[in-house]
Amino acid sequence: MTIDVLAFSTSPRRHGNSETLLDRVLDVMRGAGAAVEKIVVPEADIGPCRGCNACAKLNRCIQRDYMDYVHDRIIEADCIILASPIYCMGLTAQAKVLVDRSQVFCTRKYVLRLPIVPPDRKGRRAGIFLSTAGQTWENVFDAAIPSVKCFFNVIDVRDRDIKYLMVNGVDEKGAIGRHPTAMHDAETLAHEVIAHLREVGVA
Repeated sequence: MTIDVLAFSTSPRRHGNSETLLDRVLDVMRGAGAAVEKIVVPEADIGPCRGCNACAKLNRCIQRDYMDYVHDRIIEADCIILASPIYCMGLTAQAKVLVDRSQVFCTRKYVLRLPIVPPDRKGRRAGIFLSTAGQTWENVFDAAIPSVKCFFNVIDVRDRDIKYLMVNGVDEKGAIGRHPTAMHDAETLAHEVIAHLREVGVA
């Protein structure tokens, strides 16, 4: 069975530092035989959560947009990758839209008490958060982490199965390519996650 990787690029600046980091991870995973799909969230028709709680009755979002497709792919994928630069000490607005629209999973899991994935797939999914920031502060990523953990938790990726690669001090476009370790770290992370998924029997 082929490892199914679903990646979200959420920066409004195409081919910037976070997307470049993501592309390096995906290149390695593709080279290792994984099936890779990248969704550029700013170019997708995904509206913000309306907070209407209709999902508690419908078991799906009331909105009909590209999230219908994304919803199914999140369930199917073995590895979900969220890539976002840090804007004003948090996720980009585009990343937050994706996280907020995952409310349907939260409702399904905690209100309707329905499974997100079949029992035999629990513990056999991986999540990766990739992030870049222009600031050099050590705490620049701290505010984003709770939203990231919430996103992965509600789609049945355990905390222990989330990997992080966060690179600060890369501001201008292309700076990530000049970072002394970022690209190597991305390659190492990709290999580690693929190896882990094979160990748990995904492929």
